[in-house]
Amino acid sequence: MTDRIWDYHPAAGHVTGTDLVGYKVEALDGAIGKVDKHADDADSAYLVVDIGVWIFGRHVLLPAGTVKRVDRTERKIYVALTQEQIRESPEFDRARHVGDVDYHELVGGYYQSHRG
Repeated sequence: MTDRIWDYHPAAGHVTGTDLVGYKVEALDGAIGKVDKHADDADSAYLVVDIGVWIFGRHVLLPAGTVKRVDRTERKIYVALTQEQIRESPEFDRARHVGDVDYHELVGGYYQSHRG
């Protein structure tokens, strides 16, 4: 993961402007869900991932810095986290995920502490 948790690492292969909605998300230990929403904003890039496969109707916010690799051919995003780390992440708050500095610090701090 990158030191800048809210930015894609240059080696991840993400091309700004690519629509990632619908891409499958792969944790270190297997599939975890699919992208429901994403943003490429500088210092605030993220994925909203539907992990409803595991917990009905649950979404998580993944900072772009958790992304190891984007495979546009297979439409998959590989993240540097386990399924458990993703499932145990802070509750996704649809009302606070855009522009709320405190919420971003909470979520970013959680993922920073789970670096691989």
